[in-house]
Amino acid sequence: MAKNLIVILGPTASGKTRMAAQLAHDLNSETISADSRQVYRGMNIGTGKDLSEYNVEGKCIPYHLIDIINPDEEFNLFEYQKKFYEVYIKIIRKNKIPVLVGGTGLYLESILLGYQLSPAFPDTEFRGMLKTKSIDELRETLLELKPQLHNKTDCEDKNRLIRAIEIERARKAGSAADIAKPLIDAAVFGIHWERSILRKRITARLKERLENGMIAEVKSLQLSGLKWERLDSFGLEYRYIAQYLQGKIDYSEMFLKLNTSIHQFAKRQETWFRRMERKGIRINWIGGDDYNLLLKLLFQKQSV
Repeated sequence: MAKNLIVILGPTASGKTRMAAQLAHDLNSETISADSRQVYRGMNIGTGKDLSEYNVEGKCIPYHLIDIINPDEEFNLFEYQKKFYEVYIKIIRKNKIPVLVGGTGLYLESILLGYQLSPAFPDTEFRGMLKTKSIDELRETLLELKPQLHNKTDCEDKNRLIRAIEIERARKAGSAADIAKPLIDAAVFGIHWERSILRKRITARLKERLENGMIAEVKSLQLSGLKWERLDSFGLEYRYIAQYLQGKIDYSEMFLKLNTSIHQFAKRQETWFRRMERKGIRINWIGGDDYNLLLKLLFQKQSV
């Protein structure tokens, strides 16, 4: 076929998981996640895994790169890319076209642009030195290594700053990893909603998740041994619910701050997708949940 990967991307609450699962069902294929938080076990409601959506017409659609590590473990872009190619090759060997779905722009971009990444193994001595520095000093160090910093969340947590410095240091060293990278020729589709509609979808989804046990999920993670600082590093749902559970904010403030932050996060996702287009990645935009349009555009591309 003309294309060997189908990508469905979109901001949070856009409905990309449901659309990808339906497409994988109709193509008798499998999905691969491109979400930086869904890799963690036990973080289900807060990360929006929506695993029930992988059951389509009574059939369980295989999904990959979800629930692969514990939340107290480190995970980075290099590891994601490596695992993606391993899964991708297995699916292709079944004569199926994988469906890559997610909203983490950096993960998507690393596949579509074939980033050359280096393994950044933890350096105990180097880490010890970095831990003596303040967050401001670590930010300066990271910005010296990477002036064009896109993942701002790395600058909000000391451990993430240290890990980001390690990764960038390895990249600067130029030790590119020997990863088998098949030639990717992807058909990329993006789900777009009018801003007012997306805002309503985000708020409704947040209310639903809170009603379905998201607070209990965060509390369970903390009781299992995950430190408050680690929960905070995951941002969004885990940050503000952790603050609520610690009594730092009340429920109303938690909901307001979280709702606002998710709206801001969706805007950042959309900004990243536009940046991807400027880098030469062609995204075919689908209005809302128009699945028939997706199929029409897809088969046009497969015939090219």
